[in-house]
Amino acid sequence: MLAAATAGTLTFAVAACGSDEDSGGGGGDCEGTGMTVGTILPQTGSLAFLGPPEFAGVDLAIEEINAAGGVLDECVEAIHEDSGDTSTDIASQSADSLIAQDVDAVVGAASSGVSFQFIDKLYEEGIVQISPANTSPDFTTYERGDYYFRTAPSDVLQGRVLADQVIADGHESVAILALQDSYGTGLADAVEENILEFGGEVVMKTIYDPNATEFSAEVSELAEADADAVVLITFNEITNLAPELVQGNLGPQDLGWYFVDGNLSNYGDEFPEGMLEGTKGTLPGADPSSLEERLLEVDPELEDYSYAAESYDATTLLALAAAAGGAYDSETIKENMIAVSRDGTECTDYASCVELLDAGEDIDYNGASGPIEFSAEGDVSAATIGVYEYGADNTYTNVSYNEQSLE
Repeated sequence: MLAAATAGTLTFAVAACGSDEDSGGGGGDCEGTGMTVGTILPQTGSLAFLGPPEFAGVDLAIEEINAAGGVLDECVEAIHEDSGDTSTDIASQSADSLIAQDVDAVVGAASSGVSFQFIDKLYEEGIVQISPANTSPDFTTYERGDYYFRTAPSDVLQGRVLADQVIADGHESVAILALQDSYGTGLADAVEENILEFGGEVVMKTIYDPNATEFSAEVSELAEADADAVVLITFNEITNLAPELVQGNLGPQDLGWYFVDGNLSNYGDEFPEGMLEGTKGTLPGADPSSLEERLLEVDPELEDYSYAAESYDATTLLALAAAAGGAYDSETIKENMIAVSRDGTECTDYASCVELLDAGEDIDYNGASGPIEFSAEGDVSAATIGVYEYGADNTYTNVSYNEQSLE
């Protein structure tokens, strides 16, 4: 998929309608195409590694929704578009394309900065947007956010867990290197605030240009900062930054390295063996193992599951909101998103939730990514943040899961 996308923006539709043969994923009784969900997720750009698990999460949810009869007995279709990154205008063009195709809701983007490229367009059209990976605190108070929701938690929570881990590991003098966008600066502020609250010192906080290709100035600044740990809040530019740090004797064997969701990926032989060993990082989301087998049926090439569960939950919630409201137009979806996420009978999949709705009950969808309970601002009010550690093979494994709440 990513190779094909290098030639330009890739658009394709996924639908599961009618018979098993048509759907490729279920024996539901839905007919035709009713609700249409657009996605603006990374096929190219600095977060392209997040694209495959996010697309797989959306597609798995749609297969299961249609296998359970669809929404109001009609099949759900997905139209996938590329988000690119903040260095391009791809996401804005993708939003225009989806608006022209009259989608009922949009899942995306992954990057907070990219979502800000088109959130106003969707607001003006009255189209619900739900992101599986936006974590910038700026969305909570965004004045044109009436149609905006997210299944990923604000970085207020990730910053707390990451800072707690840094201090628990015995570090006292912490440096922060963060990319300059709403995600990078917001998470950097949250980490700094919590480092100080937990008794540590922030000896350096540098915001860099995410389009930079070399980082000699930042490496020199870190070398002079006398830090015993560095929090690296980056996207894929870590593949340039990390080797420069190692060459400057500032690798994870020299001082503690801490990654975040924007760069926590399985790098394998992309780096020399053992280069990342001991590096820790945080990633919002509960244990994805309950979904992994089903996701691999959708995409057998998956090697990373970051934000797959949040994408699955985002798509399921859109369908449940439509089912609860008795229509799949965006206004009905918006008016029912909060209601299906809290204060009802708990359910964990589309089929069982719809059965409760058909019986006249209010529902509380608890998703694969955790107990999603939307606040009035469209934020999840409680979330799970995982802590991970890299081994000698430059891939990461889970250390712990931490429950956090904004309330």
